[in-house]
Amino acid sequence: MRLIYLPTFWTVFLDFAAWLVIHVGVVLAMVRVPIARFDPGAWIFRPRHWEKGGLFYVRRLRIKKWKKHLPDGARWLGSRGFPKTRLAEKGEEYLALFVRETCRAELTHWIIILFAPFFFLWNKPGVGLLMILYALAENLPLILAQRYNRSRLLGILDQKERGRGSRT
Repeated sequence: MRLIYLPTFWTVFLDFAAWLVIHVGVVLAMVRVPIARFDPGAWIFRPRHWEKGGLFYVRRLRIKKWKKHLPDGARWLGSRGFPKTRLAEKGEEYLALFVRETCRAELTHWIIILFAPFFFLWNKPGVGLLMILYALAENLPLILAQRYNRSRLLGILDQKERGRGSRT
């Protein structure tokens, strides 16, 4: 429901400024949350049966063809960022940290999407709907990439644990 009426120029300006503030604000808030708070076993992050360890993303969504083109926000965060484009190590501690970072990234993108309905406050309904579509188009591929990465990493960690168990 539109409550604020502005000239077109200022409405467009507010749209761009609001998205910038939302993205930066949510990211800066989320990097301050201790990594231990992101539990891969929590309902929102838990692998789903239909994901089949990441195969759903490979076979149905062909994620390997487009995932490499997604931006990695770690570049802009400097030392607070965690690069997710490739594995830097293969140790279990690093992989477990990577899994938690995928949870942080996924939740960050879900929160950004939740802000989209606020654009109805100063936009016409059609533009408000476009803002929701924009939020989904921009964030869902990144969420899917995090879920795919997490599925694969959890599989690797599971293999390492099974291998260690068979040696003892």
